[in-house]
Amino acid sequence: MSQENLELVRRAFDAYNHGDLDAVLESFAPDAVVDWSNSRGLNARVYRGHADIRRFAEEFLGTFAEVRVEFDEPTEVEDGLVLAENVAYIRGRDGIETQARSAWLVTIRDGLQTSLTLYQTKREALEAAGLSE
Repeated sequence: MSQENLELVRRAFDAYNHGDLDAVLESFAPDAVVDWSNSRGLNARVYRGHADIRRFAEEFLGTFAEVRVEFDEPTEVEDGLVLAENVAYIRGRDGIETQARSAWLVTIRDGLQTSLTLYQTKREALEAAGLSE
């Protein structure tokens, strides 16, 4: 298990919660893919490369008054594959608050995130990776 991989994911999540998209993108390879196609909410599609990922994040964050994501401790389930279960706390511009649970699989190669894929549950994420709980 690579502590460097886990720390990379932690830093990226922390930067996201602080709205520091430059720091988030520094953790991603230039040709990284964010697969949000499993989303039951907004922006359900695949984003490729820094510019596309930035637009996605800016649009998502700009839609709401506040978005904060709390993560369980990320776990490296295979070499270079990190599972991060999370809860997003979202407050709309009208003051309505909601929560959304999900699990992200993050692939890391050469010290950079090359992909992040959203799943609704830990089980779905592990099954997609060919693993079980």
